[in-house]
Amino acid sequence: MEITQKITGQQPTQAELAAENQSLRARLAYLIEQAERNHSIMTRHQAFDLEIVGAASFPELIGTIFRSLPVISDLDAVTLSLVDVDDDIRTVMEKLGVDFSGFPNLVFVPQVESLAFELDPGQAPKPYLGMFDPRKHGPQFPQPGMRLQSVGVVPLLRNKRLIGSLNLGSADPARFSPSLGTDFVEHMASIIAICLENVISNEMLKYMGLTDALTGVFNRRYVDRRLLEEIARARRQAYPVSFMYIDIDHFKRVNDTVGHGGGDEVLREVANRIKAELRLSDALARFGGEEFVVLLIDADLESATYVGERIRAGIAASMIELSHGVKVSITASVGVSSLALVPGDASPEEQATLLIEQADEALYQAKEGGRNRVIRYAA
Repeated sequence: MEITQKITGQQPTQAELAAENQSLRARLAYLIEQAERNHSIMTRHQAFDLEIVGAASFPELIGTIFRSLPVISDLDAVTLSLVDVDDDIRTVMEKLGVDFSGFPNLVFVPQVESLAFELDPGQAPKPYLGMFDPRKHGPQFPQPGMRLQSVGVVPLLRNKRLIGSLNLGSADPARFSPSLGTDFVEHMASIIAICLENVISNEMLKYMGLTDALTGVFNRRYVDRRLLEEIARARRQAYPVSFMYIDIDHFKRVNDTVGHGGGDEVLREVANRIKAELRLSDALARFGGEEFVVLLIDADLESATYVGERIRAGIAASMIELSHGVKVSITASVGVSSLALVPGDASPEEQATLLIEQADEALYQAKEGGRNRVIRYAA
């Protein structure tokens, strides 16, 4: 800094030079401190970017955002709002085993109009930085006890499409203000939006690979994988697991009578009637043709047999009306087995195979015994 002379033309005194030098040193120290602080913030955010880019699943990504971002940015609240038309995202994630009770700061909204933005046709929404308005921003910060004073609500955009918002909250009224620049938060939101779109797309593909396209329930690949996981968990935690084989009686006659299109409608309706008798923790899958299987968690042989009887009765209870007005009467046979009947010293793969074979054997007995009945496997 250039030292100027006094108006009188006198040279600065030594004391004045010392004071100005001290002031310059203090200013330099402050700038160095700010630079180091900014470098530290940038380093932490770069590490955060790498962490979320490497997230392999939806829960891993969401968990990382909620765990790390409040710490590295010194925030009192971080939430995400995601646009989920028709609950497609939430439904698929739940079917893949995501427990949303662990993510209370994740908010699904049915449409973009539910987000806290001023929406102008043809223009991307801008971030909002300013005072917290409970009426306007309350839905983005749903958890009680958040005493927020200022917020940053940043749009999550992909190819000019609004997919949600990143919501940042602080108890400091000066933390977010309209005078602040938005480049940094917009960059962070763009990285999060890319990661969200990628993991959601991957989870959707995973779900499609584990789902029967006709009925919308799981396929054999899913049950084979899930069965191994549940057997291992059941042995560790000592709870019962049962397996059910369900076969529609005389299904060939259905196809011969109403055609394969009508048969497809019957399969979809039977899947719905089975699903209506199950808990969220249970798994229903189509094994192929007219065969379905059910994996029952924390259910012994007696309980599973009772569920099987409810399923059998539900399928037979009323005729199925097809799209062209024809009604068909359907029954099903059910075979039930339990992990308790499988040798405990066998490997999980061997136990899974035996469990399926035992249910298949019980199903064969139900067919031989006259159909439209439930038979439990007896060792």
